[in-house]
Amino acid sequence: MSYRSDTTLWLAQRASALVLALCVPVHLATIIYAVRRGLSADEIYERVHGNHEWLAFYLVFVLAVAVHAPIGLRAIATEWLGWRGTSRDVVAVLFAVLLAWMGLRAALTLFL
Repeated sequence: MSYRSDTTLWLAQRASALVLALCVPVHLATIIYAVRRGLSADEIYERVHGNHEWLAFYLVFVLAVAVHAPIGLRAIATEWLGWRGTSRDVVAVLFAVLLAWMGLRAALTLFL
C-alpha cells in the first residue's frame, strides 16, 4: 500500500470512530432502557418494526463498524504479525464485507 492509501485508511478509521462514539452510547442506553423496563423480545420488536429513524440509525452504526473494525485488525496484523501485502488487505476487505452483510441483514430483518 502507498503512503496515500495508508493515510486514507487512517482518516476513514478516525471518522468511523467519531460515528461510533455517538452510536455506541445511544445503543447502550437503548439496551439499558429495554432491560430496566423488562421488555420482552416481542415487545422490542413491536416498538422498532417499521421505525425508519431507528433503521437509519442502525444502518449508520453497522456501516461504521464495517469500516472501523477491519482497518484496526489490518493494523494489528501488520504490527503484531508482520503481515503485509495483498493477502492481508484482501482478508481485511472480506472481513468488512462480512460485517456489513451480517449487520445490514440483521437491521433490515428487524426493522422492515
